Amino acid sequence: MGNAQDKPPGSGGGGAKTDHATPGRGRRSWGPGSTTHRPPDKAPVVNGAQAGGGHTGGRPPQEVPVVDTSHLDAPAGALPPPLARLKNEGNQLFKNGQFGEALEKYTLAIDGCADAGVESPEDLGILHSNRAACYLKDGNSADCIQDCTRALELQPYSLKPLLRRAMAYETLERYKKAYVDYKTVLQIDTGVQAAHDSVHRITKLLIDQEGPEWRENLPEIPLVPMLVKQQHQAKPISAELTQARASRAANEEARRKDTRFTLLKHEGNDFVKRGQFRDAAEKYSECLSIKPEDCSVYTNRAICFLKLHQYAEAKEDCDSALSLEPANKKAFYRRALAHKGLKDYLAASSDLQEVMVLDPNVHEAEEELQNVTSLLRQSLMDRH
Repeated sequence: MGNAQDKPPGSGGGGAKTDHATPGRGRRSWGPGSTTHRPPDKAPVVNGAQAGGGHTGGRPPQEVPVVDTSHLDAPAGALPPPLARLKNEGNQLFKNGQFGEALEKYTLAIDGCADAGVESPEDLGILHSNRAACYLKDGNSADCIQDCTRALELQPYSLKPLLRRAMAYETLERYKKAYVDYKTVLQIDTGVQAAHDSVHRITKLLIDQEGPEWRENLPEIPLVPMLVKQQHQAKPISAELTQARASRAANEEARRKDTRFTLLKHEGNDFVKRGQFRDAAEKYSECLSIKPEDCSVYTNRAICFLKLHQYAEAKEDCDSALSLEPANKKAFYRRALAHKGLKDYLAASSDLQEVMVLDPNVHEAEEELQNVTSLLRQSLMDRH
């Protein structure tokens, strides 16, 4: 998990990798070789068979897959190896969604620090913060708040315990305290989207509850020292946080494009209603630069080109629409009108028949087919 106080958690408060602990019960096993923490070595082989049972019927013994647990013995800050292993085990359990088991490992590590006289504020703060994430995942907001508060006493202005405590406060509907913690988080890192969203949500709740004077009843929001902000900014950005920020940026860009697209399309539709077809076509072209696979914009722009007697362009737009939606009757009908404008009456007749197959109730297509059929006959007579 790494330093659980360096990265903001995901939804639910404990989504980031964590370093946690839980009140332990029963006998403690600290050693890396303990069977409590590591599976025993394979039984010795006796005369080609596994000791303690062997195999019968000529069947070869099944191999037990070997699980690599070497990462559990990785160093963890200033913690002694047995306590580092407990922390690493808790991290792995948390990652696998086993929050209760992870909580137990973190508690054993916290208690072990007291027994061993470990006084590293950073390591103890991480353990309390990670155990708080377990409590939050299990819905125990009160104990989550207690552990976060202890983590913040050890390491003031640590991002993760602040964010987790804010989430716990919000769960308990202690909105003012949650608001203060979220605002403190944003002083440290303005990129924590969960804090922005929660501040907006809580602001609306407090306005509804207390009216426009709601700010007067807030607890004091602490001023985060500039040094803390600088230290946070100087920390290397994890791959997880980089990915989260990239995802947020992509989502924001998609929302911006959607808003722009909708506005342009409405403007184009308004120009069509006013008979300003050239202006409308320009708006629809801007729409297609944002969403080149929106079928309705192609059929809308085709109308404009038909009105402007740009029949080749209208046909091309209908072709594009039909490549996206092969059964689009509007595209068939408008392409028929484009073919008619280009004096390709046979193609126009074919498209109009497609419209009537798709929907026999389109009377305009039936009337237009009669007209095109007449024009086709006249053109054939003129050739002779």
